[in-house]
Amino acid sequence: MQRSKIYVAGGTGLVGSAIIKKLQERGYTNIVSTYHERKPTLEGVRWVQLDLLNQKVTEEFFAKEHPDYVYLAAAKVGGIVANNIYRADFIYQNLQIQNNIIHSAYKHHVKKLLFLGSTCIYPKNCPQPIKEEYLLTGELEYTNEPYAIAKIAGIKMCESFNLQYGTNFISVMPTNLYGPNDNFDLKTSHVLPALLRKIYLGKCLDEDNLEAVRKDLDKNPIEGIDGKANKETILQILEKYGITKERIEIWGSGKPKREFLYSDDMADACVYLMEKIDFKDILQEQIGINTTCDVTAYTTKEVRNTHINIGTGEDISIKELAYLIKDIVGYNGNFYFNTSKPDGTMRKVTDVSKLHTLGWRHKIELEEGIRKIFAWYTNRK
Repeated sequence: MQRSKIYVAGGTGLVGSAIIKKLQERGYTNIVSTYHERKPTLEGVRWVQLDLLNQKVTEEFFAKEHPDYVYLAAAKVGGIVANNIYRADFIYQNLQIQNNIIHSAYKHHVKKLLFLGSTCIYPKNCPQPIKEEYLLTGELEYTNEPYAIAKIAGIKMCESFNLQYGTNFISVMPTNLYGPNDNFDLKTSHVLPALLRKIYLGKCLDEDNLEAVRKDLDKNPIEGIDGKANKETILQILEKYGITKERIEIWGSGKPKREFLYSDDMADACVYLMEKIDFKDILQEQIGINTTCDVTAYTTKEVRNTHINIGTGEDISIKELAYLIKDIVGYNGNFYFNTSKPDGTMRKVTDVSKLHTLGWRHKIELEEGIRKIFAWYTNRK
């Protein structure tokens, strides 16, 4: 399998870059990935510029490349604010990307495809911890409903192609991820990278280290404001996002509990499942069908919830997370929990029993992972 051609869709993001790194560690050398605008610098990968929203060019890519295995990690992602504001973008772009790739994978006889979704697919108020079987048993959290519906469609598309055409497409639902190449844009990022950046910038202000703030803004401007702006402008934009030397604003009460998985662990799980587990294995484990992917075997049984949760099975409150990051970063200021802002779902932790049964467990605990990502964030070029 190491010599097979592997296509990682979304190789520039948090998930895709972690998968590429893990594949390279395992000795895979024939890796192709795609980018939309600026060509990445990651070595050992053949990069192809491609607009995955375009069905025609996506299919032409598959016809030319004929990948053997596909990791579908390309997606439009963001935190609670971005999901709620850009609702049309989230549902349209995610549906379009996954439809184009999954259908092209079927047409061009890809041996196996792994589709990455998210645990936001589950109902807002479903029992905890969340089992795969809870899918479509209740209403979704409103703020990320468009994204969740797109990902549910991706699961069902993979499932349906397997049942009708005998493909070998599997779906995994990672919990909240963090790691190198994460999105640290304060307007669109998820909670952990947003907290880490805000607390780090608060520390810089507390230490009167404006030079460090300027370097941070040069790497990732906030609303177009970079490190070349004057001091007053910089302080104003930071305060707009709740960052001052005295305190950091955090949206919500801090009571919601979330589960976090380091991206290297997520990638390890994905490569493990791609190497070891086929759709027929999931069927055999779940409903007792012991067969190759033969459509006639499914006619008397309902096949649902063949996706696999990927996580740690452990959660932490946002308040506890903030104080853990504060200790790691070394910030001396205070927190202000703005309860006029939404909390979202109060608890989300996955049941990872199926994943454990299939032979994989996480290795990196949260504190270790935050120390790793903080070191990466402050040392990145």
